[in-house]
Amino acid sequence: MNFLMILLVSGLLLHDTTAVTHSMKYFYMASSGVPDFPEFVAVGMVDDVQMFHYDSNTEKAEPKQDWMSRVTEEVPQYWEWNTGNSLGTQQLFKANIQTAKQRFNQTEGAHILQQMVGCEFDDETKEVKGFDQFGYDGEDFLVLDLKTLTWTAPREEAVITKQRWDKDETQTRMSENYFNTECIEWLKKYVNYGQSSLMRTDLPSVSLLQKSPSSPVSCHASGFYPNSAMMFWRKDGEELQEDVEVGEIIPNHDGSFQMSVDLLKLPSDDWGRYECVFQLAGVKEDQVTKLDKYRIRTNYENPTYMIILIVAGLILLSTVLCVAGFFIHKQREVKPPPSPSVSTSAKEEEDVMIQKG
Repeated sequence: MNFLMILLVSGLLLHDTTAVTHSMKYFYMASSGVPDFPEFVAVGMVDDVQMFHYDSNTEKAEPKQDWMSRVTEEVPQYWEWNTGNSLGTQQLFKANIQTAKQRFNQTEGAHILQQMVGCEFDDETKEVKGFDQFGYDGEDFLVLDLKTLTWTAPREEAVITKQRWDKDETQTRMSENYFNTECIEWLKKYVNYGQSSLMRTDLPSVSLLQKSPSSPVSCHASGFYPNSAMMFWRKDGEELQEDVEVGEIIPNHDGSFQMSVDLLKLPSDDWGRYECVFQLAGVKEDQVTKLDKYRIRTNYENPTYMIILIVAGLILLSTVLCVAGFFIHKQREVKPPPSPSVSTSAKEEEDVMIQKG
């Protein structure tokens, strides 16, 4: 549950349609004993694009997308309200991480308490999903079951909290209202604010990569948007289920995404029968890349080829040195005449100056 480092893939691929699943997620993280890092960080994401940030160093909620400036048209005090809410959450998390350390009988070391809360909405089916889960030191700690509105405690240390929260009827009703109404309403607003950016479709550049002649061939796609995508290898038009490994969809610094799928076993037959297929939600046509040995990019260099290049370079260097030595030798044999611009008296004066110096 490393929420700030790995974004969960929430998009539901609906190939050959323009339907997309939209999501809103808030990530909260409190840390203890982690040097050079804020004690508390809050991040808001819409369709896995960061739109809001707050941390304990600045203690100020700030927009991360230009289109988030539109929120103040409806709620003029939005950023003041968000800052105050984040300050309260910061104090709550600061107390909670100390409680967690006591539960686990920890007094030293680096520790992290995280929460991911939010919702999803499907444009086509109108299906709504919510999620609320906590993690501690990289492991699940508490997870809310939205069907029963009760908490699951994967760790024994979390049972006390589960029992207390399950009995809090007021909090249960607030959670039900948030996930079924409030969260979805805000999600639709954010998507409307940033629709020119969030609703776009960008196809990726696709490359075939290989570390060495015996390594798996990786089909890598980068620069696509949204993250509702699939990628796979197929042979003779049939998708391969074995000897392939599909990587996670991860974000690029510019807000686009990248992913790769590896062909673990190199073909023993015609490579032209294999192809890499990329599919993006909202785009009807597949992006197909044929497996071609000559299109594979690699950092590997053939040792024999490198030896030939080195020997050729040494021969060329030796030739250059020999030619240079010949001309230097010839120049030393010829004594140049005295420069007409320097008179004898001037030379004598220069010698005297040197002696005086």
